[in-house]
Amino acid sequence: MRWLTMFASLSTPILFALGGFAGLIILATGYRMTGLSDQIADRTGWGEALVGAALLGAATSMSGTVVSLTSALDGRASLAFSNGIGGIAAQTAFLAFADMIYRRANLEHAAADLANVFQAGLLLLLLTVPLMAFTAPEVAFWGIHPASVALFVLYAYGLRATARLREEPMWHPVDTSETRTDAPEHDGEAEKPASALILPFLLLLVLMALSGWSVARIAGELSDRLELSDTVVGATMTAVLTSLPELVTTLVAVRRGALQLAVGGIIGGNTFDTLFLTLSDVGYRDGSLYHAITADDLFWLTVAMMMTAVLTLGLIFRQRHGIGWESIGLLVIYAGALAVQIL
Repeated sequence: MRWLTMFASLSTPILFALGGFAGLIILATGYRMTGLSDQIADRTGWGEALVGAALLGAATSMSGTVVSLTSALDGRASLAFSNGIGGIAAQTAFLAFADMIYRRANLEHAAADLANVFQAGLLLLLLTVPLMAFTAPEVAFWGIHPASVALFVLYAYGLRATARLREEPMWHPVDTSETRTDAPEHDGEAEKPASALILPFLLLLVLMALSGWSVARIAGELSDRLELSDTVVGATMTAVLTSLPELVTTLVAVRRGALQLAVGGIIGGNTFDTLFLTLSDVGYRDGSLYHAITADDLFWLTVAMMMTAVLTLGLIFRQRHGIGWESIGLLVIYAGALAVQIL
């Protein structure tokens, strides 16, 4: 169909402009989703950490999901893989910026929540699955690698376990004068029924998905024209662009005082982003996605694993004041990875 190839007839400057416009739409929808998610957490009683992980994290990842799936359907395995994994690295780095703007205390200290620690551990587990699939013999059933099924099952179980941890926690973080508890707000917006908040949230979700589709088409066209590798485009361009909702939702949540939502949205979004690989493997019809990627793609996988490990240690250590050592570490790792990839 003609609309599938309409970007090919546009000039390169126009493609960049359209990509920037799509990024603005993604940014604006992410901003609005943050407020709605905070209100939904209050009205349902699910809590900021769980809503951040399950609802906001998945919703703000919608544009990235569409980019990875569209790229896989186009046969671009590296773009599909690196977009998801590169997004995890970028989004984790965003927490360092959030830590910088929260001046009262270290963000990971103030936002102590068992659900976030558990989700970080779950993310590390999920990130080992594609690495194992790459090193194992190539196996596929109906064109789908068993690792893709494992990712979905582990993610679903992790969400269920996270909800159970909120209802029946087996330990609690130590409360200090700087610990911010998850308490419902009592303004007029927070009194709206949850059902009245879901519809606008879903409409924003559709808008974000359409923007993600546009980004995928534009990225593929620019990759061919500028003769850039799909890994570079996926990990440094589309990953950052589609991660803008996570940046704005994190910063807005910190400003609102919804610290568990800020941290949970990033970690939850990252765990959801591992499902990009499941969808991409389903969409990639030339064999196993995990055996079509390159060493550069694996590089970003190890970067994401390293950054997640640093964040997890920071959540457990809970430095009390100032910008945490984990935030500095996250920025150093991410900046170093960009330098290695680009230079």
